[in-house]
Amino acid sequence: MHPSEVIKDIKYNDLKGMNAVFVNMPIRESAAPNTTPQGPLLLATNLRDNYGVNASVIDLNGYRIRDGISEQRGLPNGRHLSERETYRLFEKHFKTYGAPDLVGLSGIITTLGWQEKTAKMIQDISPDTFLVSGGGLATELREGLFNYIPELNGVASAEGDDVIVKIAYDAITVREKGWERAISGGNLSPYYFGKFGGLPRLVYGGAGPLNLDAVPFADLTLIERDVNGVPILENYIDVAVWGDKKTGNSSAAPFTVDRSTTFVSSRGCPHPCDFCYKGMQGGSSYDVRSAENVAEEFILHKEKYGVDFIGMPDDNFAVKRKRIEELVPLLKPLNVKWGTHMRLDEAADIKNVSGDGQITFENPRRVDMMAEAGCVYVGFGAESASPRVLESMKKGGFILKNGLEEINVDGKNYSFPRSMIYGIKNSEEVGIHANCTWIMGYPGERLEDLKQSIAFIKWQEDFYNSVGKPSSSVNKGLFTATAYPGTGMFSRPEVMSKLSENFGINFDAEGKPICNENFRQYILGLEDATKVLVDKNGNPLNYSEMDDETFLKARGHINNGDLEKVLAM
Repeated sequence: MHPSEVIKDIKYNDLKGMNAVFVNMPIRESAAPNTTPQGPLLLATNLRDNYGVNASVIDLNGYRIRDGISEQRGLPNGRHLSERETYRLFEKHFKTYGAPDLVGLSGIITTLGWQEKTAKMIQDISPDTFLVSGGGLATELREGLFNYIPELNGVASAEGDDVIVKIAYDAITVREKGWERAISGGNLSPYYFGKFGGLPRLVYGGAGPLNLDAVPFADLTLIERDVNGVPILENYIDVAVWGDKKTGNSSAAPFTVDRSTTFVSSRGCPHPCDFCYKGMQGGSSYDVRSAENVAEEFILHKEKYGVDFIGMPDDNFAVKRKRIEELVPLLKPLNVKWGTHMRLDEAADIKNVSGDGQITFENPRRVDMMAEAGCVYVGFGAESASPRVLESMKKGGFILKNGLEEINVDGKNYSFPRSMIYGIKNSEEVGIHANCTWIMGYPGERLEDLKQSIAFIKWQEDFYNSVGKPSSSVNKGLFTATAYPGTGMFSRPEVMSKLSENFGINFDAEGKPICNENFRQYILGLEDATKVLVDKNGNPLNYSEMDDETFLKARGHINNGDLEKVLAM
């Protein structure tokens, strides 16, 4: 049953006046915060505007404290709040806004440690609060999360736009009736899970809204200032979404951005890449907001927040060509620069390749229309330039469909996917900067495959230099292949074997990890994907076909920016 059916009889007055707080977890302490927490903001805005809820947001990722401690730890952008500072923030927030009836924790799987800590804090400060976790961590672990955070009353998987209304309703029901009456009366149906650890629990199944255009725009002023007057929103707007060194992400760009905001224009992606986890936003289904709806939010951000750049970090913005065409007359007059994510084969837009290698492109190409609408940046998940590795990633079907083309790099010929070459060339031709991200150490990758990716990066540098762009505008970093729970890579037999051998992770009959202490320790060890995890003997966790010595040597050269040394190995 879609959650919209579950909530259809819940009215404004059923929730009016209740207090709900959404807590966004901190991530990537080394990077300055630059992407506002859309999930918590959307849920808070919806409850406030449509149901009269006193909704607020505590954004723990919005803090980067510059002091002696951050200097000592080598964090030029500042540090997260300490546990003591976080506790005091919760205390003051709850005192200012009133004791919360509902607190929703939100975060990706790497935020497990923070969610464990904050749940204890919230229960200590406000023991009667209905506490639920949602987002990537809860979506992947579901009821298994109760093993790690026993303070939780419920977990919510996938998209929460509709199901949050039922969660709020259940919080009020339990407060007014108590657990036993609410359960016996069937008020908690259909999400009542039963008792877990001796306590009643709920497992909510979210789903995407039936009409994305009906979802109210996330009100960023919910994080304008915290209860101590810290300008959280300005902290975000002041840092470029992409391209600025202090963002600490994998982007590089030849331009600067003064003020930027973000929102997503589509959800989901229809392609099954093995390294990607899509469970918390659309999954394999794909839905888009209309061109008119997107343009309306562009206007709002320009007028309300005074931005000169808008980022749409969709999984895949460009699946529907018709919508891009419709955006042109709406966005072009606004004179706002923007960027997004799409696939290289979509940017290449190759219609046909003749037997003699003559290429015919779609007319107009997607990037032609996007550039006319103001797009100046696109992030491409290239991942690898090796056909073998692309096939291993289950990414080869669309990247390799246009064949290979031979390119000379530093005196040696390489056969690169034609879609990748022309995706970058077409983008540059119309003034869109193409930023590629890469993965090394993927299952099946050999040194020669890695060299193929490095050579493509070198080709992109040479190509950009030929059109007057600096080498610094090319991303030369590579993520290390990491087995994140929920991805196809995590379920590969050879990966599962290493996870069992080195971390003691056990799997059930369906191949899902059992949420015991060994799995918890593995999750706590997951950090930035540039980190090389180690096995039980302290050796690098290397899933590729390279031996450990070769893998670490290549990783070291890449970390130092010495790509030529990888090619010379």
